[in-house]
Amino acid sequence: MDDAFWPLLIGSLLGLACLAGSLRLRRQQRLLRDLPTSKARGVFIGVVELKGTAESEAPLTSFLAESSCVHFAWRVEEHWSRTVVETYTDDKGRPQTRTRHESGWTTVAEGGESQDFHAQDDTGAVLVRPAGAKIEPLRIFDETASRGDGLYYAKGPQSTVPDSDHRRRFSEFGLPLHGPLYIVGTARERADVVAPEIAAGKDAAMFLISTRSEEKVETGFAVWSWFWWALGLLLTGLAFFISLANPRAYGTPPSSALLAAPPGMYLLLWALGWVGMAFNSLVGLRNRVRQGWSLIEVQLKRRHDLIPNLVATLTGLAAHEQSVQTALAALRAQATATPPGADGPDFAGVTGALRVVVEQYPQLTAQNGFARLHDALVETEQRIALARTYYNDVATHYATRLEQVPDSWVAKLGAMHPEPLLAAVGFERAPLKVKFVK
Repeated sequence: MDDAFWPLLIGSLLGLACLAGSLRLRRQQRLLRDLPTSKARGVFIGVVELKGTAESEAPLTSFLAESSCVHFAWRVEEHWSRTVVETYTDDKGRPQTRTRHESGWTTVAEGGESQDFHAQDDTGAVLVRPAGAKIEPLRIFDETASRGDGLYYAKGPQSTVPDSDHRRRFSEFGLPLHGPLYIVGTARERADVVAPEIAAGKDAAMFLISTRSEEKVETGFAVWSWFWWALGLLLTGLAFFISLANPRAYGTPPSSALLAAPPGMYLLLWALGWVGMAFNSLVGLRNRVRQGWSLIEVQLKRRHDLIPNLVATLTGLAAHEQSVQTALAALRAQATATPPGADGPDFAGVTGALRVVVEQYPQLTAQNGFARLHDALVETEQRIALARTYYNDVATHYATRLEQVPDSWVAKLGAMHPEPLLAAVGFERAPLKVKFVK
């Protein structure tokens, strides 16, 4: 096999690997752009984007900073340096010696801990299980100590590394309690209560917990995507030119068309990969629009089934309590005892009714029940409003994608069309009226 083949093959494979990494980062960036930010109370099953603060009733205490966190990771590094004498042979075959100075940092201790926590915003809180997530924490501790400092041995091991300079660097990163977070992950039903939780999944497109803002996360994906794209193009072109440097590779000087072939093929593969990535992104966005509409249907069905049952239960409870209040009022109004054999509101006349009511309902709870009904009505309407807002947000973004170039060209491949927005005037489902039976 020709010697010019191996640099070309290795460079092409490295270039393709960089290209794949670039497209993967670009796909993640588009996912962030396509996801509307959900409220904690409006988190539904599926891929969600959430902004809130980290909350916990029993937070962790970090090892170095000793601050309240829901996640922390710490590391202790020790600096070393040494002079190395090495022997080598010069170009005339004579042995020579030279000295070389080496130095570096060696990790001598590390650790960390994470716990489940709640991401809270102005509407509520959602449980987050960080296991398996890519966590982008804050630096909460960074100090360098010498052997005379108390920190040197208090938070570090007693032993030292060979050739130690007796300098240690203490670093710690964490997710502080009450600190703002940006979370992208998959929501699922909790096993203990009827509520969602955000956790790792086998088919999850992304699970990210970051202390950076959404804009900075998106910018980071874009910058690294272009970096890997440029590196892949450079490696492909460099490998081709190395192969051209071999005098046996080509009998005649290469033409300009031959020189442009590898970069051209790289750009063609990138264009095809981008079209596929953009098309799949639009398909996923269209499916999220349809999912958003189904979420409205689910919340409406929940309201239709829940509220009448609550009203019926409270109606019956209120009727029983009314009978108790009537009997008690009759007893309070009795000024004198009723003669034997005469009708009157004495205890013997109402004791049976009271006993039945008390046995069936030991506590008078209608007032609390009405309060819970009010809360259920408010929460239900809020959930429906959040579902409608989610649908309109994702449908608006989908429509914008279909109108923008070059996404509009890709959308024609799948004959994609915008989905109608949900307007309050055109919403035909009338609100549920609550009416108690007397």
